[in-house]
Amino acid sequence: MKGRYLATGFIAVALAALLFWPDTPAGPTEQWLAKAGLEPRVDVVAGQRVRYVRSGHGPAVVLIHGLGSSLYTWKDVVGPLSRSHEVVALDLPGFGQSDLPPDLTADVFPRVVLGLMDHLGIAKASLVGHSMGGAVATVIAASSPERVQRLALLDAAGFNLAPADRPWLLRLVGSEAGGVLARLPRKRLLVTLVLRQVFFDRDHVTADRIDEYLAPLERPGAIDAIRSLLGSRGFGAFSSFGDIAGRVRAPTLVVWGREDAWIPLKDADRFQAALPSARRVTLEKCGHVPQEELPGTVTKLLEEFLTEPAAGT
Repeated sequence: MKGRYLATGFIAVALAALLFWPDTPAGPTEQWLAKAGLEPRVDVVAGQRVRYVRSGHGPAVVLIHGLGSSLYTWKDVVGPLSRSHEVVALDLPGFGQSDLPPDLTADVFPRVVLGLMDHLGIAKASLVGHSMGGAVATVIAASSPERVQRLALLDAAGFNLAPADRPWLLRLVGSEAGGVLARLPRKRLLVTLVLRQVFFDRDHVTADRIDEYLAPLERPGAIDAIRSLLGSRGFGAFSSFGDIAGRVRAPTLVVWGREDAWIPLKDADRFQAALPSARRVTLEKCGHVPQEELPGTVTKLLEEFLTEPAAGT
Protein backbone atom coordinates (compact mmCIF):
# COMPACT_ATOMS: atom_id res chain seq x y z
CA MET A 1 0.00 0.00 0.00
CA LYS A 2 2.83 2.40 0.87
CA GLY A 3 4.46 1.70 -2.51
CA ARG A 4 1.19 2.48 -4.29
CA TYR A 5 0.93 5.84 -2.51
CA LEU A 6 4.54 6.65 -3.38
CA ALA A 7 3.99 5.81 -7.04
CA THR A 8 0.83 7.94 -7.10
CA GLY A 9 2.76 10.80 -5.56
CA PHE A 10 5.53 10.53 -8.14
CA ILE A 11 2.97 10.58 -10.95
CA ALA A 12 1.22 13.63 -9.49
CA VAL A 13 4.51 15.52 -9.15
CA ALA A 14 5.55 14.57 -12.69
CA LEU A 15 2.24 15.71 -14.16
CA ALA A 16 2.46 19.02 -12.30
CA ALA A 17 6.00 19.55 -13.55
CA LEU A 18 5.01 18.71 -17.12
CA LEU A 19 2.15 21.18 -16.93
CA PHE A 20 4.16 24.10 -15.60
CA TRP A 21 7.86 23.50 -16.32
CA PRO A 22 9.27 25.87 -19.00
CA ASP A 23 9.94 24.08 -22.24
CA THR A 24 11.81 24.55 -25.50
CA PRO A 25 11.45 22.48 -28.68
CA ALA A 26 14.20 20.20 -29.93
CA GLY A 27 17.11 21.89 -31.66
CA PRO A 28 18.76 20.71 -34.87
CA THR A 29 19.09 16.93 -34.90
CA GLU A 30 20.46 14.00 -36.93
CA GLN A 31 23.69 15.67 -38.05
CA TRP A 32 25.32 12.46 -36.82
CA LEU A 33 23.93 10.61 -39.84
CA ALA A 34 25.92 12.68 -42.33
CA LYS A 35 29.03 12.55 -40.13
CA ALA A 36 28.75 8.77 -40.11
CA GLY A 37 28.26 8.66 -43.88
CA LEU A 38 24.76 7.22 -43.46
CA GLU A 39 21.86 8.10 -45.75
CA PRO A 40 18.49 7.07 -44.30
CA ARG A 41 15.86 5.63 -46.59
CA VAL A 42 12.12 5.24 -46.16
CA ASP A 43 10.28 2.32 -47.76
CA VAL A 44 6.89 0.70 -47.24
CA VAL A 45 7.32 -2.56 -45.34
CA ALA A 46 4.45 -4.71 -44.03
CA GLY A 47 2.10 -1.82 -44.76
CA GLN A 48 4.17 0.70 -42.77
CA ARG A 49 6.49 3.48 -43.91
CA VAL A 50 9.76 2.50 -42.26
CA ARG A 51 12.97 4.50 -42.06
CA TYR A 52 16.27 2.63 -41.92
CA VAL A 53 19.98 2.85 -42.66
CA ARG A 54 22.15 0.21 -44.27
CA SER A 55 25.93 0.11 -44.21
CA GLY A 56 28.86 -2.23 -44.82
CA HIS A 57 29.36 -5.68 -46.32
CA GLY A 58 29.52 -9.15 -44.85
CA PRO A 59 27.19 -11.26 -42.70
CA ALA A 60 23.98 -9.32 -42.00
CA VAL A 61 23.18 -7.78 -38.61
CA VAL A 62 19.88 -6.04 -37.81
CA LEU A 63 19.82 -3.57 -34.89
CA ILE A 64 16.45 -3.13 -33.13
CA HIS A 65 15.95 -0.22 -30.72
CA GLY A 66 13.83 0.02 -27.59
CA LEU A 67 10.72 1.87 -26.44
CA GLY A 68 10.85 5.64 -27.00
CA SER A 69 14.08 5.32 -28.96
CA SER A 70 15.11 5.16 -32.62
CA LEU A 71 18.03 4.11 -34.79
CA TYR A 72 19.92 7.02 -33.14
CA THR A 73 20.69 4.73 -30.20
CA TRP A 74 23.09 2.76 -32.45
CA LYS A 75 25.02 5.79 -33.74
CA ASP A 76 28.31 4.68 -32.14
CA VAL A 77 27.84 1.01 -33.07
CA VAL A 78 26.82 1.07 -36.75
CA GLY A 79 30.15 2.37 -38.08
CA PRO A 80 32.50 -0.04 -36.29
CA LEU A 81 30.25 -3.06 -36.92
CA SER A 82 29.89 -2.23 -40.61
CA ARG A 83 33.63 -2.75 -41.16
CA SER A 84 33.00 -6.50 -41.13
CA HIS A 85 29.21 -6.83 -41.44
CA GLU A 86 26.25 -5.57 -43.40
CA VAL A 87 24.45 -3.54 -40.74
CA VAL A 88 20.81 -2.49 -40.88
CA ALA A 89 19.24 -0.25 -38.21
CA LEU A 90 15.60 0.81 -38.39
CA ASP A 91 13.01 2.98 -36.70
CA LEU A 92 10.19 0.68 -35.64
CA PRO A 93 6.64 1.90 -36.38
CA GLY A 94 5.61 4.39 -33.71
CA PHE A 95 9.16 5.69 -33.25
CA GLY A 96 11.81 7.80 -34.89
CA GLN A 97 10.70 8.90 -38.34
CA SER A 98 8.68 5.80 -39.25
CA ASP A 99 4.87 5.70 -39.42
CA LEU A 100 2.89 6.49 -36.25
CA PRO A 101 -0.05 4.06 -36.15
CA PRO A 102 -2.65 5.32 -33.64
CA ASP A 103 -3.53 1.72 -32.79
CA LEU A 104 0.06 0.51 -32.40
CA THR A 105 0.52 -3.02 -31.03
CA ALA A 106 3.70 -5.07 -30.71
CA ASP A 107 2.68 -7.72 -33.23
CA VAL A 108 3.63 -5.35 -36.06
CA PHE A 109 7.29 -5.24 -35.02
CA PRO A 110 8.37 -8.80 -35.98
CA ARG A 111 6.48 -8.44 -39.28
CA VAL A 112 8.28 -5.18 -40.06
CA VAL A 113 11.76 -6.53 -39.19
CA LEU A 114 11.28 -9.66 -41.30
CA GLY A 115 9.60 -7.62 -44.04
CA LEU A 116 12.56 -5.24 -44.17
CA MET A 117 14.94 -8.19 -44.39
CA ASP A 118 12.89 -9.52 -47.31
CA HIS A 119 12.86 -6.08 -48.93
CA LEU A 120 16.67 -5.89 -48.70
CA GLY A 121 17.21 -9.47 -49.85
CA ILE A 122 18.54 -10.66 -46.49
CA ALA A 123 17.64 -14.31 -46.02
CA LYS A 124 19.27 -14.68 -42.61
CA ALA A 125 20.72 -12.21 -40.11
CA SER A 126 21.96 -11.87 -36.58
CA LEU A 127 19.60 -9.76 -34.49
CA VAL A 128 20.73 -7.29 -31.84
CA GLY A 129 17.88 -5.96 -29.71
CA HIS A 130 17.90 -3.41 -26.93
CA SER A 131 15.16 -3.24 -24.26
CA MET A 132 11.82 -3.63 -26.12
CA GLY A 133 13.86 -4.43 -29.22
CA GLY A 134 15.28 -7.40 -27.33
CA ALA A 135 11.77 -8.75 -26.83
CA VAL A 136 11.08 -8.25 -30.54
CA ALA A 137 14.30 -10.04 -31.50
CA THR A 138 13.49 -12.93 -29.14
CA VAL A 139 10.03 -13.38 -30.65
CA ILE A 140 11.52 -13.45 -34.17
CA ALA A 141 14.19 -15.96 -33.17
CA ALA A 142 11.52 -18.20 -31.64
CA SER A 143 8.95 -17.95 -34.44
CA SER A 144 11.27 -17.78 -37.48
CA PRO A 145 14.44 -19.64 -36.47
CA GLU A 146 15.50 -20.10 -40.10
CA ARG A 147 15.94 -16.30 -40.39
CA VAL A 148 18.15 -15.79 -37.31
CA GLN A 149 21.87 -16.61 -37.23
CA ARG A 150 22.64 -15.29 -33.76
CA LEU A 151 20.83 -13.27 -31.10
CA ALA A 152 22.25 -10.52 -28.89
CA LEU A 153 20.07 -9.02 -26.16
CA LEU A 154 21.03 -5.76 -24.43
CA ASP A 155 19.09 -5.08 -21.21
CA ALA A 156 16.16 -6.73 -22.92
CA ALA A 157 12.48 -6.42 -22.09
CA GLY A 158 10.10 -9.36 -22.23
CA PHE A 159 9.66 -10.58 -18.69
CA ASN A 160 8.63 -7.11 -17.46
CA LEU A 161 5.81 -6.14 -19.84
CA ALA A 162 2.94 -6.29 -17.33
CA PRO A 163 1.97 -2.74 -16.27
CA ALA A 164 2.89 -3.38 -12.63
CA ASP A 165 6.45 -4.33 -13.66
CA ARG A 166 7.11 -1.15 -15.66
CA PRO A 167 9.10 1.88 -14.48
CA TRP A 168 6.83 4.52 -12.99
CA LEU A 169 7.38 6.90 -15.91
CA LEU A 170 6.00 4.30 -18.32
CA ARG A 171 3.09 3.69 -15.98
CA LEU A 172 2.46 7.43 -16.12
CA VAL A 173 2.46 7.53 -19.93
CA GLY A 174 0.20 4.48 -20.14
CA SER A 175 -2.27 5.72 -17.53
CA GLU A 176 -5.42 7.74 -18.13
CA ALA A 177 -3.61 10.76 -16.72
CA GLY A 178 -0.94 10.15 -19.35
CA GLY A 179 -3.43 11.17 -22.02
CA VAL A 180 -2.67 14.74 -20.98
CA LEU A 181 0.87 14.27 -22.27
CA ALA A 182 -0.28 13.96 -25.86
CA ARG A 183 -1.73 17.48 -25.65
CA LEU A 184 1.20 19.13 -23.89
CA PRO A 185 3.77 21.12 -25.84
CA ARG A 186 6.35 20.62 -23.06
CA LYS A 187 7.98 17.20 -23.33
CA ARG A 188 11.61 18.13 -22.72
CA LEU A 189 11.30 17.50 -18.97
CA LEU A 190 9.82 14.04 -19.59
CA VAL A 191 12.69 13.11 -21.89
CA THR A 192 15.24 14.49 -19.44
CA LEU A 193 13.73 12.49 -16.56
CA VAL A 194 13.82 9.29 -18.60
CA LEU A 195 17.42 9.77 -19.73
CA ARG A 196 18.55 10.56 -16.20
CA GLN A 197 17.04 7.25 -15.12
CA VAL A 198 18.44 5.05 -17.89
CA PHE A 199 22.06 6.27 -17.75
CA PHE A 200 24.31 5.40 -14.83
CA ASP A 201 26.72 8.22 -15.73
CA ARG A 202 24.50 11.28 -16.07
CA ASP A 203 27.23 13.15 -17.94
CA HIS A 204 25.78 11.33 -20.96
CA VAL A 205 22.51 13.26 -20.56
CA THR A 206 23.61 16.12 -22.79
CA ALA A 207 21.52 18.75 -24.53
CA ASP A 208 22.25 17.10 -27.90
CA ARG A 209 21.10 13.68 -26.68
CA ILE A 210 17.94 15.17 -25.17
CA ASP A 211 17.19 16.86 -28.51
CA GLU A 212 17.66 13.59 -30.43
CA TYR A 213 15.17 11.79 -28.17
CA LEU A 214 12.80 14.73 -27.98
CA ALA A 215 12.42 15.49 -31.69
CA PRO A 216 10.51 12.29 -32.62
CA LEU A 217 8.14 12.78 -29.66
CA GLU A 218 7.20 16.20 -31.01
CA ARG A 219 5.63 14.63 -34.09
CA PRO A 220 1.82 14.73 -33.94
CA GLY A 221 0.55 11.33 -32.84
CA ALA A 222 3.83 10.09 -31.35
CA ILE A 223 2.64 9.96 -27.73
CA ASP A 224 -0.70 8.49 -28.82
CA ALA A 225 1.13 5.64 -30.59
CA ILE A 226 3.23 4.91 -27.50
CA ARG A 227 0.16 4.99 -25.26
CA SER A 228 -1.57 2.53 -27.59
CA LEU A 229 1.43 0.22 -27.33
CA LEU A 230 1.37 0.46 -23.53
CA GLY A 231 -2.37 -0.28 -23.44
CA SER A 232 -4.09 -3.54 -22.64
CA ARG A 233 -3.66 -4.99 -26.15
CA GLY A 234 -0.26 -3.49 -26.85
CA PHE A 235 2.03 -6.36 -25.93
CA GLY A 236 -0.47 -9.17 -26.40
CA ALA A 237 1.77 -10.82 -28.98
CA PHE A 238 4.48 -11.16 -26.33
CA SER A 239 2.35 -12.86 -23.67
CA SER A 240 3.72 -16.14 -22.26
CA PHE A 241 7.16 -14.68 -22.93
CA GLY A 242 8.96 -17.40 -20.97
CA ASP A 243 7.55 -20.04 -23.30
CA ILE A 244 8.52 -17.94 -26.32
CA ALA A 245 12.11 -17.53 -25.09
CA GLY A 246 12.35 -21.25 -24.42
CA ARG A 247 11.86 -21.96 -28.13
CA VAL A 248 14.94 -19.95 -29.18
CA ARG A 249 17.76 -22.13 -30.46
CA ALA A 250 20.10 -19.51 -31.89
CA PRO A 251 23.36 -18.87 -30.01
CA THR A 252 22.57 -15.95 -27.70
CA LEU A 253 24.55 -13.25 -25.92
CA VAL A 254 22.86 -11.50 -22.98
CA VAL A 255 24.46 -8.16 -22.03
CA TRP A 256 23.27 -6.19 -19.01
CA GLY A 257 24.25 -3.01 -17.18
CA ARG A 258 24.61 -3.81 -13.49
CA GLU A 259 23.09 -0.43 -12.55
CA ASP A 260 20.08 -0.72 -14.87
CA ALA A 261 17.29 1.13 -13.04
CA TRP A 262 14.59 0.23 -15.59
CA ILE A 263 14.97 -3.52 -16.04
CA PRO A 264 16.67 -5.13 -13.04
CA LEU A 265 19.63 -7.48 -13.26
CA LYS A 266 17.42 -10.37 -12.14
CA ASP A 267 15.83 -10.31 -15.62
CA ALA A 268 19.24 -11.16 -17.07
CA ASP A 269 19.09 -14.31 -14.92
CA ARG A 270 15.65 -15.07 -16.34
CA PHE A 271 16.88 -14.73 -19.92
CA GLN A 272 19.91 -16.87 -19.22
CA ALA A 273 17.74 -19.57 -17.64
CA ALA A 274 15.11 -19.50 -20.41
CA LEU A 275 17.43 -19.44 -23.43
CA PRO A 276 19.12 -22.80 -23.98
CA SER A 277 22.16 -21.36 -25.79
CA ALA A 278 22.74 -18.15 -23.84
CA ARG A 279 25.84 -16.74 -22.21
CA ARG A 280 25.85 -13.55 -20.21
CA VAL A 281 28.05 -10.51 -19.68
CA THR A 282 27.37 -7.96 -16.93
CA LEU A 283 28.79 -4.47 -17.45
CA GLU A 284 29.91 -2.54 -14.38
CA LYS A 285 29.00 1.13 -13.90
CA CYS A 286 26.48 0.91 -16.70
CA GLY A 287 22.75 1.56 -16.80
CA HIS A 288 19.97 0.61 -19.21
CA VAL A 289 21.55 1.74 -22.51
CA PRO A 290 24.99 0.10 -22.78
CA GLN A 291 25.24 0.78 -26.53
CA GLU A 292 25.25 4.52 -25.72
CA GLU A 293 26.98 4.48 -22.33
CA LEU A 294 29.77 2.01 -23.21
CA PRO A 295 29.65 1.80 -27.03
CA GLY A 296 33.26 0.64 -27.43
CA THR A 297 32.78 -2.22 -24.99
CA VAL A 298 29.46 -3.25 -26.52
CA THR A 299 30.85 -3.12 -30.07
CA LYS A 300 33.80 -5.32 -29.09
CA LEU A 301 31.48 -7.83 -27.41
CA LEU A 302 29.24 -7.93 -30.48
CA GLU A 303 32.15 -8.30 -32.91
CA GLU A 304 33.58 -11.20 -30.90
CA PHE A 305 30.19 -12.88 -30.53
CA LEU A 306 29.16 -12.46 -34.16
CA THR A 307 32.44 -13.88 -35.51
CA GLU A 308 33.08 -16.74 -33.08
CA PRO A 309 32.97 -20.23 -34.61
CA ALA A 310 29.64 -22.03 -34.51
CA ALA A 311 29.38 -24.93 -32.09
CA GLY A 312 30.69 -28.15 -33.55
CA THR A 313 33.02 -26.50 -36.09
